[in-house]
Amino acid sequence: MLRCLIFFVTVSVVFPAFSQFTIRGTVWDSDKAPIAGANVIMVGTDKGTVADADGRFELRAVATGACTLEVSFMGYVTERRELAITSDVTTDFILFFDTKQLEPLVVLHPTRASEATPTTYVNLSRDKLKEQNFGQDMPFLLNWTPSVVTTSDAGAGIGYTGIRIRGTDATRVNVTINGIPYNDSESQSTFWVDIPDIASSTKSIQIQRGVGTSSNGPGAFGASVNLDTRSNRYDTTFAEAMIGVGSFGAQRYTLRGGYQINNFFVEGKLSRIKSDGYVERASADLDSYYFRAVYNGKVGVQAVAFGGAEKTYQAWYGVDEATMQINRRMNYAGAIYDSLGSIKGYYTNQVDDYKQDHGQVHLSYGLSRGWDASVSFHGTYGRGYYEEYQQGRMLSSVGLPDTMGIGSTDMVVRKWLENYFYGLTYSLRYSGMKSGFVLGGAASWYEPARHFGEIIWTEEQFAVPPGYRYYSGLSDKGDRNVFIKWNYRWTDHLTSFVDFQYRRVNYTTMGTQDDQTTYAIDDQFNFFNPKVGLTYGLDRPDSQYANSLYISYAIANREPNRSDYLGGTTKPRTERLHNLEAGWRKKTKTWGLDLNCFLMQYADQLVQTGALDAAGYPIRANIGKSYRTGLEASAVINLLEKWSWNVNLTWSANKNKDYVVFENNQPVNRDTRIILTPDWIAGSQLAWKPIKGFEAAWLSKYVGKQYLDNTESEGVSLSDYWINDLRFSYEIKPKGFQVISWSLLINNLMNVKYASNGYSDAGVPYYYPQAGMNFMAMMTVRL
Repeated sequence: MLRCLIFFVTVSVVFPAFSQFTIRGTVWDSDKAPIAGANVIMVGTDKGTVADADGRFELRAVATGACTLEVSFMGYVTERRELAITSDVTTDFILFFDTKQLEPLVVLHPTRASEATPTTYVNLSRDKLKEQNFGQDMPFLLNWTPSVVTTSDAGAGIGYTGIRIRGTDATRVNVTINGIPYNDSESQSTFWVDIPDIASSTKSIQIQRGVGTSSNGPGAFGASVNLDTRSNRYDTTFAEAMIGVGSFGAQRYTLRGGYQINNFFVEGKLSRIKSDGYVERASADLDSYYFRAVYNGKVGVQAVAFGGAEKTYQAWYGVDEATMQINRRMNYAGAIYDSLGSIKGYYTNQVDDYKQDHGQVHLSYGLSRGWDASVSFHGTYGRGYYEEYQQGRMLSSVGLPDTMGIGSTDMVVRKWLENYFYGLTYSLRYSGMKSGFVLGGAASWYEPARHFGEIIWTEEQFAVPPGYRYYSGLSDKGDRNVFIKWNYRWTDHLTSFVDFQYRRVNYTTMGTQDDQTTYAIDDQFNFFNPKVGLTYGLDRPDSQYANSLYISYAIANREPNRSDYLGGTTKPRTERLHNLEAGWRKKTKTWGLDLNCFLMQYADQLVQTGALDAAGYPIRANIGKSYRTGLEASAVINLLEKWSWNVNLTWSANKNKDYVVFENNQPVNRDTRIILTPDWIAGSQLAWKPIKGFEAAWLSKYVGKQYLDNTESEGVSLSDYWINDLRFSYEIKPKGFQVISWSLLINNLMNVKYASNGYSDAGVPYYYPQAGMNFMAMMTVRL
């Protein structure tokens, strides 16, 4: 009963809102670096806020007259400023290091890393996401970050997309939205297509590569991606409309708005994205919504509701090499064959149709100086099916008696999934002069999850029992974790980091599969995931993290997913990862540099074999010992006044240490490259701003050769590719508008014919071709 109450309270909480004058600005230190977390208050009132990751702040609904603004941050001299409020005010603050204090403040985020955290990460602000957000799925917005490879089933970034970070697939990338796990509990994958255009509502993203710091949900075995759609400051009251068109029938329509009065703020978004797809019939029809209501008082409350509905024509079959030479856009999904094996037509409704709704309530409370607590409740409801035309299927294979002697017939089936996911997360934080502390964790339930198949049509006319389900199953998964993070500053330069997590998982599933085989699984896991590290500041204490060295060591464990249990010939084993990270971070006014080396050693890693199961999911198997190691470099360089260059480069070696191959019919252990892991990945964004409001950017991506199985066979591989895009944007701010902007993205300018993903069926390679030169154009009007 309590779990149901949590779910319905979460999805039904709503707040009203209305708005007035605004004080905004940025808090800097003496080196002109932003001070994230600086406290900004109006003296004598309860009105205040906290500077965001870029040091920016806003105070809304400020009355006309004089006021005193106080800005403070532990370790720095507090500054007060008298302001006369007769209209909106912009005022920046520079805080200077307080030499009377020995150490500046250490602040820990419950799940995110900071400059004091000895791990590898990158932050993306809303502005950076907005530059690249033309309606494509989230992986394509993250494509320019280090060690990332993206792919699209439909070939143009709309519909089903995938992301690999350091060669690890989406099932091994931990994803959270506002600290709430987003990975599907059973498959552990992330389906961005179910929440299209979530980027329009995202305030910031942090990507941690490697194990990273403790998070909620499945263990990170390659990276974690943390989205935050909330903010500690108000957005300006606004109304915004976006309209976009592009190649392959792409259309994008988004309406957003927000309004505020006193301590209340509310915003909402409706979005629709459509595409015919580069691959034949790989259409996508995507709808989404987002609503957020905020109350900022002694207790901070944010209620968030978002979700989407997607209907995509299936495009996960891939294209064989011979067909690629004739028709790269070929899609075998829905093909209907004649008696000679030739395609005589296509089933028009071979689609994936799924809906997902999320509700979140976030409560935060400042306990006393340096202490705060938060708790979040969440609930998700997902339901949908994929429809499939099946030829010549035996009646016995769907559990029907063949009383008429038909034997086999053509039929259309729907394979359904319905699930509920709900729970809570929590944290208790302390930020002190020399130390920072977080006690956090989560408890979630995935129940019940119903898997079942229905026959909705047969070619031969015979009676199918009403509501007949030819297979069905139930799943139940519980996931609890608790973690403790502690930073301690030993000297002006040296800070230690300790992070211990305990995670307990219970997974039960039983039923009948599509092929009528039965299964019954009941497993539980107890994982201890420790992490330790050091950060050493090379410069003076008041700017130590602008130039620092770090080193960390972490252990992570994770459980198999549903397809590992049902698709393998033996029971899968749990995986363990030992992760060593070491690097140097340097920031100045004109450039920044991040260098990192990593070693990730696996025991019993579950690696894709190259084959797919009947539902299109990659089949995985434990491979014993394996490793990923490499070097990552990224830099931001401001060239002169009008040029900037963001560039990254990754070299890595990814090997199975004892993979068994057969030579002359004899088993031999060999060190082979792990499937779909390129040795080299590089990205570049060169931007030019010749005049106010206009920007042109040249975007480049290089991905090295990848193998489609673990045998390192040259005939089963993806060729390397180098893609170049051009992006243009121009904005004006006429009277009565916040902004009017136009933008254009030309993808694959050189019309390179390439494939970014594939698989192997009995040694025969199949590819997912990506689009040649194509474009997206967009106009945005913001009031």
